[in-house]
Amino acid sequence: MKNLYPSSFATVMTSLFVLLGLTTSANGENRIDTQRPDAPELAKYGQYNVGVRTLKLINPNQIDVVSIDTAQLDSSGVNSSGSDAPSLPKYDRPLTVELWYPAAEDATGSRVQTTYLRDGKTKISLHGKAMRDAGPTQSDQAYPFVIISHGYPGNRYLMSHLGENLASKGYVVASIDHTDSTYRTLNAFKSTLVNRPLDQGFVLDEIERLSETSDSFLHNMVDTQNTAIIGYSMGGYGAVIMSGAGMTKQAAESNNMVPSGLLSMYQQASTSQAKRPDSRIKTVIAFAPWGMNYNVWNEQGLADIDVPMLFVAGSVDDVSGYENGVRALWQNAKNTERALLTYENANHSAGAPMPAPEESFYFNEKLGINVSVHYTDSVWESARMNNIAQHFTTAWLGKYLKKNAEMQDYLDLVPSSNEGKWATDQSGEEKPEHTHWTGFKNRTAKGLKFEWLKPQD
Repeated sequence: MKNLYPSSFATVMTSLFVLLGLTTSANGENRIDTQRPDAPELAKYGQYNVGVRTLKLINPNQIDVVSIDTAQLDSSGVNSSGSDAPSLPKYDRPLTVELWYPAAEDATGSRVQTTYLRDGKTKISLHGKAMRDAGPTQSDQAYPFVIISHGYPGNRYLMSHLGENLASKGYVVASIDHTDSTYRTLNAFKSTLVNRPLDQGFVLDEIERLSETSDSFLHNMVDTQNTAIIGYSMGGYGAVIMSGAGMTKQAAESNNMVPSGLLSMYQQASTSQAKRPDSRIKTVIAFAPWGMNYNVWNEQGLADIDVPMLFVAGSVDDVSGYENGVRALWQNAKNTERALLTYENANHSAGAPMPAPEESFYFNEKLGINVSVHYTDSVWESARMNNIAQHFTTAWLGKYLKKNAEMQDYLDLVPSSNEGKWATDQSGEEKPEHTHWTGFKNRTAKGLKFEWLKPQD
């Protein structure tokens, strides 16, 4: 068959795709630091070099949810021996954390990070700006702290594009490998339901401890009193609980979800849940948080949220839901100020996952999917979504963690980006009728919504 595309045309198109970030790699590299020409202003990397280190943590004496013998439980979830306090298996829970941080001006180190695909078997290399084991900045400044929590399944690199981007702007960022939820440790869903908030709280405590330890490289570097949690999907579920939202009685007592009443610690008005949010947590960003569409929360429980929240969603999310899911969460958190960023016609992967690694473009018989669909959206290109997420996350954390009043300009927007009007004079000065989204170049603020609700709205 005759080649319909001459080699020169193919070369031009390939170059164009690479320029626009429309490929999964450039020169065979899986890039997590792509900045498209249409990236909004605050997506660009900040003033700091970025270092990255891996921490191996152990949370001792935790309930081993996966090993609970449900055969010994009666219909109420209590040990069949009749004990009111059944003996549950315990273990020392391992957690691996990837830590991004501002690095020294003369820092060096490999910019290649190694991890695994969704299949749990294929090892891949990710290329970005972070330097492995680079020396931290030498400064008296303590940086705000950000926890990143992946979905089910996921791993600590799934949102690595955001981790190193924020570190370049003066944050210390800890992204957790949640045991029983990663591609290589995937286990029963009940473990994720119980452990996700516990993991987030434990990592916060551990980073605070390391910052107070004189021989730690984090000594005096982290301001844990100024912390944000960023969660995606089940990470968002955990973040919503950590923001103060108590579960419904129905969800907390459901043996179909978790046996032995282990979720009762998250039930609305319980002694333990009443202590949340932790005073160190100043804001939460929840990408496609799971649970509202399964009646995990109701209006009463969501009224206990006591920190500003940014929700991020795709308008056709068929995992966490939109109208009955993320949007309902946003609407019912009535006692705090909160915003909702919506990618119109995007599904569950809106904004959070890194671009699909090139090795993921194959059909996996065991999973029954082309592995790339775990990372991609059928409408939105991944790097474009990532850049938008980096922009709004920078504005939100700048406002609530760094107290930068100028960030409000990037958040005071007409609700629908498509309705924003570009109006400037010949010198480029904005006219009074200019309502185009701040920070977005002309013609680039399309297909998005950004909506605010104030307390009791």
